[in-house]
Parts: sequence; structure tokens; C-alpha cells
Amino acid sequence: MSTPLKFAVFGSGSWATAIVKMLCENQQEVGWYMRSVYIKEHLLKEQHNPSYLSSVEFHLEQLKISNDINEMAAYADVLIFVIPSAFMYSELEKLTYNIQDKIVVSAVKGIIPETGKLVGEHFHDVYKIPFENIGVIAGPCHAEEVALERLSYLTISCADPEKAQDIANALSSDYIKTKISDDVIGTEYAVMLKNIYAIAAGIAHGLGYGDNFQSVLMSNAIREMKRFIKKMHKMKRNINNSAYLGDLLVTGYSVFSRNRMFGNMIGKGYTVKSAQMEMSMVAEGYYATKSAHLLNKKNKKKTRLPIIEAVYEILYENKDAKKVFKKLTDNLD
Repeated sequence: MSTPLKFAVFGSGSWATAIVKMLCENQQEVGWYMRSVYIKEHLLKEQHNPSYLSSVEFHLEQLKISNDINEMAAYADVLIFVIPSAFMYSELEKLTYNIQDKIVVSAVKGIIPETGKLVGEHFHDVYKIPFENIGVIAGPCHAEEVALERLSYLTISCADPEKAQDIANALSSDYIKTKISDDVIGTEYAVMLKNIYAIAAGIAHGLGYGDNFQSVLMSNAIREMKRFIKKMHKMKRNINNSAYLGDLLVTGYSVFSRNRMFGNMIGKGYTVKSAQMEMSMVAEGYYATKSAHLLNKKNKKKTRLPIIEAVYEILYENKDAKKVFKKLTDNLD
């Protein structure tokens, strides 16, 4: 009988907390790296994360918590990174332990801004992780519903189906259903792009557009996502599967969606800076918008991305949201 895999989660936000909760359903011990000494000390004393999903109580005997990223990297076989993409590069600069033989899983919903690379690509290029040892966790799954133990679904993507299944089994429970996929790059791009479309949905809501327009926006968004992903990584995939369309819909419509909330504030007239200051959580779509725009710009033959370009113009070129969306409505069908 093979030795059970040890898992460690890197990050202390709501999604990281939710993943630790999922793992604790099946694992005797779960490693947890968090950069905040305050959150660590509070959790050890009060048994919950003071900043995110504070209703979730943990059994401390199941947790191995550390503020040392190298200690956690050495401890586990499977390293699940849930650090916001904006902080990923600086956090990884602290990593000196050789993780070449580890299984690395990205639950990061964005591209690393400093490199313009997917998280998996970054680990492959910088840390020499073989592609068959790189995985991605996709939804549709909101952390808040995991905390409430409402039925949720995850897709685990990895080129090695056995590793994908091992990770899926570790995360499965009565309220978490899992499936596996071999479309690692496609699902990672989808996880990034859906946040941009959620910002667009939020902007539309903030501007006063109704449900009829929202449905047209989401219909166009999934087709735009399909064009983008196909350009970046051509392979056989069904864009209507939950990892793509399902995750897009829940992020675009849910009251728990921070990206939709951020977009809603922009639509109501907040500046980017004021909206970011008002929110206690990171809206990954803000950084993803710039990354997607630049990736498309690099292509010799650009893909038609009217929704992404509209969001880019509003967030990065300070164009009037009302005027940009009026123009966008003429480019949708």
C-alpha cells in the first residue's frame, strides 16, 4: 500500500480557507502556509480564520500551520497555491526549497502580472516542475458556499489522470463533487477570464442594465472565452462544461462574486482605486484584464474580444463606462 499524500495549502484568504476545510474532511493532517502572523495566532487560539469564512471552525490537531513557506514546501507532497495572483511573485521569491519533485496545484484565479504567465507555466519555467506534476482547481465553486456546506462542484485538471484523481479524491465529500480533466491550460485560462466577464456583468448592473442584457452579455462571454482559449491552446474541449461555462455563470451572477461586486462599483461611478479600497478582498479580474489584453496584443492575428477590450478601456484607460458599454451593446448579438 502506497503512503498517503500530504497536502499543504498556501494562502489565507477565503478560497484558501475553503480548500483547507475540504481537505480536512479526508486528511488526518493538512499543512497551511499563511504569511500573516496575526491570522496564524488567532486561528491557533480561536480555531477560525478571523478575516475570511470566520464561521468555519477547524480541529487544530488536523492542522500544521506555519508562516514559513519553505517549511510547508518541505512538509507536503502536494502544494496547493491559493495566493492572489498580484502577490504570487513576491511570495514565491521567499521560496528557496527545491520543489522540483512536488505536485503543484494552482487554485489561483489569474495570471502572474510580473511575467504574464499562467501559474502553471511559471512553476514549469522557474521551478522546473514537469507539466505532468502541475494541476489546476476550477469551479464552479464559491468559498462562501463551501463554508455553508452547500453542494458544490470542482474540476481538477492535470496531464496525469492518476494525480488528478488523487487530488480530486482528497477534496471530495458529501457536499463537494469532483471530476477530472486533462485540459490544464484551458481550464487555467478559463478561471482567469471568467473574472473579467464578471467585472463586465457588475459594470452592466451598476449602469442599470437589466437581466435581458446580462443574459446576452454572458452568452457572448462564453463564445469570447472559447475564441481566446482556442487561440492560446488548441485542443478538443467542450466549452459548455462546468469548468468553463458553469464557473463563468456563477462568477457573473452570484452575490458572493467579488469581481461582480468590483464591477458594480465601477458602474456606479467609483474609481478603480476607491473601489479597491472599499473591498476587503482582491478582485482578480482587475489584473487579469490587463494580462488578457496584452496576451491578445502579442498575437499576430488578434482575436476579437469586445467584452475584454471594453473592460480594459474602463479600468486602464479611464474611459467613461456608460459610453464604452453603449458601444459594446452594438458589438454583441
